Amino acid sequence: MCECCSVEKDIYLPQTATVQEARILNATEIFVRFGMDDGNFDYVPGQFVEVSIAGIGEAPLTIASSPTFTGGIDMVVRRIGNVTNAIHKLRPGDKIGIRGPLGNGMYPVAEARGRNVVFICGGIGLVPQRSFINYVLDNRDDYGDVAILLGTKDPSQRFLTEELEAWARRKDVIFIETVDKGDASWKGKVGVVTTLISEIKDTLAGAVVSVCGPPIMYKFVLMSLAEYNIPADDIYLNLERKMKCGVGKCGHCQINNVYVCVDGPVFKYSDLATLPEAI
Repeated sequence: MCECCSVEKDIYLPQTATVQEARILNATEIFVRFGMDDGNFDYVPGQFVEVSIAGIGEAPLTIASSPTFTGGIDMVVRRIGNVTNAIHKLRPGDKIGIRGPLGNGMYPVAEARGRNVVFICGGIGLVPQRSFINYVLDNRDDYGDVAILLGTKDPSQRFLTEELEAWARRKDVIFIETVDKGDASWKGKVGVVTTLISEIKDTLAGAVVSVCGPPIMYKFVLMSLAEYNIPADDIYLNLERKMKCGVGKCGHCQINNVYVCVDGPVFKYSDLATLPEAI
């Protein structure tokens, strides 16, 4: 797997891509799969792209598919602004612009080999993790025990449910899901995602732990992991929510001397020790 694009690209010049699939997942999320028109796109889990819609603008969006998947490049996009509203209107055959892949802080696919891997996801934080999760599952023999913990606010905000059900059926994966608040249709666990951590304490031993979710979740997840003495070097956090231009020019994601879009978006927790405002 390449660590960078195999062909030199102009990071300011979008390439054209064609939407292959567009599927509404719930009231706020859409699944989009696209293919690059020139067929050239190498990336690693944790990188992102800038997606541009003609006449509207561009936005940084995570790559949700694993590079082991050759059928296209996936995104799951929450509708929160002009660009994402336009993305929710895309249909197969539509054209979009893609700058990337961007980011130098990726998930530790090599460092985690031979070790247990734990994914802790909060809501839309499942999307960046999906790339790493599927990479691990597609190379399952290279890793130890695998646990995926997912917390969502309520059942109506769940997405990619068929995929979640497939993970739950696997014998070589621990998948545990909860919602903050249930409803009449929900038969699963109720509570915040940190309540699930005690259920995988054996898997945590010697594990690489990857965390992605809303800012408030990080505080409590990190406190819970500290109770199990997980080293800061073994915890990886995704900070992509802070990004804008993608190339370290606008300063929107600058934290002291760190640019999330250039130096991240995935960071070791130990590297953020001097940047408490990052979390």
